[in-house]
Order: sequence, then C-alpha cells, then structure tokens
Amino acid sequence: MNAAQPILQIKDLYKRFNISGDFLDQLKFEGGKIVRKQEHVHAINGVSFDVMPGEALCVVGESGCGKSTVARTVMGLLKPSGGSIHYKGDRIDSLSDRALLPYRQKMQMIFQNPYASLNPRKTINQTLEEPVRFHNPQMSNTEVADKVKEVMFDVGIDPSWGVRFPHEFSGGQRQRISIARALTLDPEFVVADEPISALDVSIQAQVLNLMMKAQEEHNLTYLFITHDLSVVEHFGTRVAVMYLGTLCELAPTKTLFATPKHPYTQALLSAIPRLEDNAPSHIRLQGEVPTPVNLPSGCVFHGRCPHANERCKVEIPELIACDDGSKVACHGIEEGRL
Repeated sequence: MNAAQPILQIKDLYKRFNISGDFLDQLKFEGGKIVRKQEHVHAINGVSFDVMPGEALCVVGESGCGKSTVARTVMGLLKPSGGSIHYKGDRIDSLSDRALLPYRQKMQMIFQNPYASLNPRKTINQTLEEPVRFHNPQMSNTEVADKVKEVMFDVGIDPSWGVRFPHEFSGGQRQRISIARALTLDPEFVVADEPISALDVSIQAQVLNLMMKAQEEHNLTYLFITHDLSVVEHFGTRVAVMYLGTLCELAPTKTLFATPKHPYTQALLSAIPRLEDNAPSHIRLQGEVPTPVNLPSGCVFHGRCPHANERCKVEIPELIACDDGSKVACHGIEEGRL
C-alpha cells in the first residue's frame, strides 16, 4: 500500500443517541397543549481525521467528550448517524455484518475493561482459539494451537496458563490476554479504548511497552483512546483533542506538547503535574461543561473560553491547517488574535 494513503479515513462523522424513552415519555405539556418532543445525546459532531499506516494516533479529552464513541463507531459496534468511515479507501460504515467479516480480521479492538470483555465461562485457550478457527476454517487443530502459543509467548503469557479462566488472573495479566486475542488474527489496525486506565501505574508501563513492541514487530497501526496525557507524550505519533464531541486540535505529538494552540488544549496540558521550575501554571477554566443533549451554538467551547468573542458564539469553527503541521478549530487562531 502507498505510504501516503491513509489506512483509516473518518469524514464528517456524527453519532446521536435517542434518550426520549417510549411514546408516553415523549409527550410534554407546553403552551396549553400536548406536544411530542424527542431528546438526543449529540455524542460525535462532525469529526474528521485520517490515520496513516504505522502510526499511533491518540484521541484525548475529558470524560464524555465522545472519544470512546468514535472508537466503537470505527469498529462497527455502533452505526454512525452521519458521515462516512473508509478503510484503505473502501467505505465500511454502511456494510452489513456479513460484508464486514473480511475487515474484522484486519481491524481488532482492545477494550478498557478486560474482565468484562473476556468470557468468564471460557478458558484462555478457548478465548484465543475461537477467532482463529472462525476466520481460518482451513487451519488444523495443531496449527491453531501453535498460533495461539506463539501469540501468548509474544505478549509474555505462559502457554500453560491457557487452561485457566479469566478470574484467575490479575488485571495486568487479563489485559495481556486481551492484547493477545487482538493479535491472533495478525491485524493491521488496532483500536485501543483506554486499555491501561484500570491498571496500576507499574503495570501500565508494562502494557504500554508490550503494545509498542507489538507495533514494531507486527507493523501495527493504532487508534489509541485515552485521557492520560503523560502516556500520550511517550506513545503517540499524533494527537487528536476532542471536546464535547468535536475535534479541537490535531497535531504531531511533539508539536502539540511544545506549542498547544487551542485554548482547551492549553488548559489540558497545563493540568499535567510537572517538576520543572518553568512549567506553565494551571489554567483554570470557568463555567460548567455543557450537556451533549443541548449543545451550545457556535463553538462548543465558547462558554468556558477566556478568548471567546461574538463570532465564537454563533459560528462553528472549522479545522484550519497551520504551518507546523497541526490543525486547529478556533476562530481566535484563524483571526490571528491568539
């Protein structure tokens, strides 16, 4: 594949969740009459970005910003409400489950909670062998067992543990098993949805090192979802910053940490504890985080941004390219006042 061609393209992606309830719950009494009203959670709002082969694109933001929804929509676990998703040039968001099968082998996911994502009634061997048998029916039992043992060695799992069940392992060991399950099909693209957030700090480092080693050995491309910016600084190739379902800034990792441009990105990075004397002071944002049920007009960040003007309140900013390779959705950057 041409190195200049993205492995994944997300174009103007939207996702809505209807929270109106049943018909009677939707009926409201307003203005002296009964009206039917529906409410939606606006989880993703016009997000667009590309993921290049071999890179680790990290999606960051506070809880509820829509980053995990992006991951699940990319993997086909959720159907988008609008926009499109392309894998190596092929549109995949509108495919049926059967038509998606060839892509399932190329795209794998590591979930946040390994205890919930592993079947408690199946041994580790059964869990790891199942996807291999499903996608490769021509393989013999010996070939399947050898493949599973090979992957278990790669992620630091003793193959003799294969007869055990998930509850017999620690959190770090279970996450290694989840990574092994993702690697059994030799994927090209892996979505990791906060894979280390539930682990101790020392175990986090081990799992991250394991994922970096797997990326190098298997030529993997990662879409890495996290809220831990200190992890992003060492793991990510590029960083996409999300706020309330929108993409605020997209930049190479070194550029983002050296010269953050969007006011929200600056506030996020200022919250990282630093030992240096010249570390930036913590930027304290004013106001409350808006609800994704009733999105604010214009820029979704304008209510908490110290640099907002009247244009920010009425006009939605678009991603604009900067000279250093970053992209920022901010009227202040476009107007040259920031």
